[in-house]
Amino acid sequence: MSDAQKTEHIKAVVLKAGADLRQRHPWLRHQNAIGMGILLASLAGMAGTAWLYLAGHLAWWLCLPVVAIFASFTHELEHDLIHWMYFRKRPLLHHLMMALVWLARPSTINPWIRRTLHFRHHKYSGTEKDAEERGITNGRPWGLARLLMLADATLALLLRVPQAKDRKHRLLLLIGGPIAYFPLGWAFWGLWYVFLGYHGANAVAGLTGSEIAWSAATLARMQWLNPLVVVWIGPNVLRSFCLHFVSSNMHYYGDVEDDNVVQQTQVLNPWWLVPFQLFCFNFGATHAIHHFVVKEPFYVRQWTAREAHTVMREMGVRFNDFGSFTRANRWTRAGETAADGLPAAG
Repeated sequence: MSDAQKTEHIKAVVLKAGADLRQRHPWLRHQNAIGMGILLASLAGMAGTAWLYLAGHLAWWLCLPVVAIFASFTHELEHDLIHWMYFRKRPLLHHLMMALVWLARPSTINPWIRRTLHFRHHKYSGTEKDAEERGITNGRPWGLARLLMLADATLALLLRVPQAKDRKHRLLLLIGGPIAYFPLGWAFWGLWYVFLGYHGANAVAGLTGSEIAWSAATLARMQWLNPLVVVWIGPNVLRSFCLHFVSSNMHYYGDVEDDNVVQQTQVLNPWWLVPFQLFCFNFGATHAIHHFVVKEPFYVRQWTAREAHTVMREMGVRFNDFGSFTRANRWTRAGETAADGLPAAG
């Protein structure tokens, strides 16, 4: 079978698994209501966890990851919304959901802008034109720079500027990038840097045996910024780092065939990735399914993952190809051809 035939076979099996699931559970057909229900439950979970912390009933180190888990649901919802899976015929509710998932995760770019980038991601996955994955370090050799770029959206833009292929690309990074984060991303990352600067300066002062005489205004601002980091900013820094780490390493880059879905992604589901998967809703194990069947909501992908993984493995989709970490996410392994992953002749 060619890879195109393998792709069609995987699609058929996954679509049938979804159809069978809806046959057994007719309530799954109420997709709009389910999407809105998950969003409201996630926002309530974030708000309730924050309240428990602010009321003194929950430690910060527990509040922060719990909020991050709830926020991970809103990322999956945004992804589904980008593909118009909820309220396609009721634009007011659709765009309201888009705004709320962005508010829950303000570390990300404007979701309406991301829609364009994400459609290009599917069209040009694994190539230089895939700006969405390139923006989160896919295809970049591992090192300190890539680690910092995964954790910080500003560095993810600035550290790519020296490698821009031409002046147009450089201007796109320096001007278009910041515009895509306006206004929520500006506020989010600005507050994060203030938090890091304040506590970093105090840490350095403590190591040198000195003390910084902060103004009363600064101390007053930190009284509300510190808890805000615990309940809103910190959870999204944690969540986005885990998501970007998983996503950038499960997508291949640079030597994949155009429109060859089999070569675009791998399934990443080892036990040691569980802490990362926890904060991105098992993304590494299930996102590859989405590249074959785009219009299936995230909760159905989770439900039918066993059937999907079985046929994907049979058709040659890679599972846990950890060597891609050392190959800067290239598809081709040592002694193999990019075209089919088989040992090179001669």
